[in-house]
Amino acid sequence: MIPVSKVLSEFASSLTYEGLPEEVRTRSKQLILDLVGNIIRARHDAESTPSVISAMKRLGYGNGKCTVLGDADSYSAPGAAMINGTLAHSLDFDDTHSAGSIHSGAPIVPAAFAVAEMVGASGKDLIVAIVAGYEIQIRLSLALVPSDHYDRGFHPTATCGIFGAAAAAGKLMGLDAAGIARAFGVALSQSAGSMQFLHEGGWTKRSHVGQAAMNGVIAATMADEGFRGAIDPIEGKNGFLNSYAPSADPSRAIEGLNTDWELLNVGVKPYPSCRYSHAPLDAIVALRAAHNILPEEIIKVTVGVSETGWKIIGDSDAKKHHPKSIVDGQFSMPFCAAVALQTGGLSWDDYNQYLSNSNTLDLCKLVTTVVDDKANAALPNNMAGNVVIETSRGTFDQFIEMPKGEPGNFVTDEELMAKFTGLTAPYIEPSALTDLSSGLLDLDTINSVSGLLHHGRQFEAMA
Repeated sequence: MIPVSKVLSEFASSLTYEGLPEEVRTRSKQLILDLVGNIIRARHDAESTPSVISAMKRLGYGNGKCTVLGDADSYSAPGAAMINGTLAHSLDFDDTHSAGSIHSGAPIVPAAFAVAEMVGASGKDLIVAIVAGYEIQIRLSLALVPSDHYDRGFHPTATCGIFGAAAAAGKLMGLDAAGIARAFGVALSQSAGSMQFLHEGGWTKRSHVGQAAMNGVIAATMADEGFRGAIDPIEGKNGFLNSYAPSADPSRAIEGLNTDWELLNVGVKPYPSCRYSHAPLDAIVALRAAHNILPEEIIKVTVGVSETGWKIIGDSDAKKHHPKSIVDGQFSMPFCAAVALQTGGLSWDDYNQYLSNSNTLDLCKLVTTVVDDKANAALPNNMAGNVVIETSRGTFDQFIEMPKGEPGNFVTDEELMAKFTGLTAPYIEPSALTDLSSGLLDLDTINSVSGLLHHGRQFEAMA
């Protein structure tokens, strides 16, 4: 039996800022900035937010010293982790790891923020903890074999995310390897997240991630107080890998540690929809611009994605043609395609504008999603897609193997900042926003994470 729990806990406890390659440090700061933008916008714009805030306050998590970004109030560490984690994933605009088929930052960064404020951590401390969390969460998803894990109905962002969150939290608390292993042992019993939301348009995909962040903080705190967790929680007979997937490969969880940095394989989303829709959206945007395609001349659109992607954004096209909520729209390839065919892109504000638009819904019905062999072959490295648009004046097609935002096709600094500013500017005062963004991008020079996050609070409504 490969001692995965021991190896990963030793990796997290021994990781240092000086031991991180410069490109890992830089990319971690970019990913943190991107996630903060998502959190701030979702605090004000996600329909699920008011109930989450109210529930946390009602449960007593509203009294503390930790920050919820975009919010004027202070919260306890578990409460802040829960809320920020839920917000981070509420727009489905947060970072992704293609091979792991997960969102990495959303459960990990909020847990690390909360504990950093608890313990008075520096920016360098925060970076190291977050990198440790990313590496552990991603590797666990790879070890599970994501498609198998999804087939069992699990949401790996959350199920694997709690282990990454616990590692990041434990690292900031100063836990040694044995302490982080204890945190993993507690986290095992809290690892959860069901994909049932796809059938109902529920908000639970968002709350899974917040719960993973919150429970990661709790698991690390319990471990820090000496609480004993399960032994061999990851690789044991009834441990994570054996219980959550049929054919897990434990070696994938530890392969290349300290040499191959999975964080560098994380991409940033240019569209607020399921990542499997992004290559087709890139193709639609390119075809529309190159051939001046107008919605009224479209006869049929065929979108080809991988089988895994089809199960999430294409299965039951009849339902996908009639999205009722933002969640429905985010996981409907026909809807996302219809908006892009009309506007030349897809932004967060498009959901409210187009979900009830009759022209958009009519266009949805012309879109069929299929499993594409080339897209299948591109997995696990890329979530590729193919688009064929039949019009009254001819047929146009394009295959995109690597969507925009992937590491090999990463966003520019200007594009990253434009996304951040577009999400946050309506809700944060301009000077505070400048201080926040510059501080995040220079995080390794910051002595107080708490002081930096203070710039992300909203103290009065913006005009």
